[in-house]
Amino acid sequence: MPSLNATDLRPFIPAKDFAQSKAFYASLGWVTKDVGPGIALVTLGDRQHFYIQDYYVKEFAENTMLHVTIDDAHAWYEHVSAVLGDGAFPEARVGSPVPQSYGATVTFVHDPSGVLLHLCQWQ
Repeated sequence: MPSLNATDLRPFIPAKDFAQSKAFYASLGWVTKDVGPGIALVTLGDRQHFYIQDYYVKEFAENTMLHVTIDDAHAWYEHVSAVLGDGAFPEARVGSPVPQSYGATVTFVHDPSGVLLHLCQWQ
């Protein structure tokens, strides 16, 4: 029987302004690399990857969510707040960490296109 294991999952997220989305994620410390026309690979650490695509549908963007497991929701809140403090990404926003009923503390970040990041610290 052939192996049916999956080794990676890389969703595609929309970008209202492709250059701005790449700059936003780079400013958070994530590595962005153009890999094709209108496609950039975003990498955080060794195993977190997704693609930004130069394609935008408002309803899709505002219903797209990425869950990222992190070590410290409060540290990420401070970091994202500092990045947003200079006003370079006026449509992006971050909320204070919130304890969730399922045993996590989550910092919610909306990127410049409206994509919601769940920066999740498990308890």
